[in-house]
Amino acid sequence: MDDFIAHILVVDDDEGIRSLVKKYLNEKKYLVTTANSAEKASEKIRVIKFDLIILDIMMPGKSGLDFLNQHKKEMSTPVILLTAKGEPNERIEGLEMGADDYLPKPFEPKELDLRIKNIINKTKENNLKRIIEFAKVKIDLNKQVIFQNDLEFKINVTEKTILEKMINNPGKVFAREEIGKMIHLDKERSIDVIITRLRKKIEIDPKNPKFLQTIRGAGYVLWIE
Repeated sequence: MDDFIAHILVVDDDEGIRSLVKKYLNEKKYLVTTANSAEKASEKIRVIKFDLIILDIMMPGKSGLDFLNQHKKEMSTPVILLTAKGEPNERIEGLEMGADDYLPKPFEPKELDLRIKNIINKTKENNLKRIIEFAKVKIDLNKQVIFQNDLEFKINVTEKTILEKMINNPGKVFAREEIGKMIHLDKERSIDVIITRLRKKIEIDPKNPKFLQTIRGAGYVLWIE
């Protein structure tokens, strides 16, 4: 296991795609486990802690989105969605449920490899994590969790990356473009979705944010009291 960069779960009902992705990623020194359904994937994550999940959205039985919805509360493993071209609503829904990135089919294996590296590198950066407390909010970046009053919310790798930058630069306005480069997304709508998701975990009233605020025409800022 030590010879591998990371352990990846590939979930797709298409045997050809599973085989192709596994062969390519094995050559790149990743350990790969596969599942042909969301149900099988659920069984595997109960016994194995994966570093990353590559998840097809469109599958018979439970879809990839069903899988995310089922496990989003207890799972912090980063997820890359495989989506059909021309399905922006599904991509947005996936991001809202906690996915970190998406890749439309058909895709080049090299692009998948680059997206995997981006996410794996994020998880290895900044080993010294901070625990931040303000008002009635506690953010534990090491455990990837936010406590708000008596509520507990998991945060994924993408959310953690944004929070790390904002926490270390309180009061700094981050433009959408800057956040996009930070998490390797170039769609403003996707960035807005992630910020909305974070607000639901940090703010008492997400529709009237006190801490994670929008600066009209400029971007987003985290005010820590």
